[in-house]
Amino acid sequence: MIEKIKEITYTGLEDYLFRIASLEGLRLAFSSSLSWEDQVLTHAIYSQDLPIRVFTLDTGRLFPETYSVMESTRQRYNKELKVYFPDYQAVEQLVTQKGPLSFYESLENRKECCFVRKVEPLNRALENVDVWVTGLRAEHSENRAGLELVEWDEQRRIIKVNPLANWSLEEVKAYIKQYNIPYNVLQDRGFISLGCQPCTRVVKEGESFRSGRWWWEDSSKKECGLHS
Repeated sequence: MIEKIKEITYTGLEDYLFRIASLEGLRLAFSSSLSWEDQVLTHAIYSQDLPIRVFTLDTGRLFPETYSVMESTRQRYNKELKVYFPDYQAVEQLVTQKGPLSFYESLENRKECCFVRKVEPLNRALENVDVWVTGLRAEHSENRAGLELVEWDEQRRIIKVNPLANWSLEEVKAYIKQYNIPYNVLQDRGFISLGCQPCTRVVKEGESFRSGRWWWEDSSKKECGLHS
């Protein structure tokens, strides 16, 4: 099936998603972080009423502004946005044993927190899914520079489609403006790459797109485990 998807020529976002969603026998899902990119894809999916399930992850540590985008999106499109939460027992155990800020102490602790709050819920959300649609762009980081339109996620044994892989940030923002799509106002204030509140800071001029994530770590590979 991945070869059939790879055969689809990218002539535009809406048409591309429509043609993928039209393939028979595929169960599709789109994971949204409610970022600029993901709001673009949400609009393209909802406005065409495509059979692509849209979901998001609530880690329990999100910015209040992120919840505002979640609500404004629900009201704008009048569609169900499925929300997945971490396993509460795993969160209780992590915080009880290591405290609420253990992720600052070591890379191992940070990855453990990301796994509990993000990766495990994502894995649950993607159960019985054939095609996973994402808002990743090659421009995001060095680690994503080789991003392809269609990939195979070996870890989850799932087809991964990145419709915005070759889009620039300018194109994303222009699309948002053209269709008056709800977005997170924090991104206008320098929070270019948004995640959990304790792990996100403003991206300074000249810094890379994801430098505001886990800024205390000395690494060019700024990933939480969702896409690595």
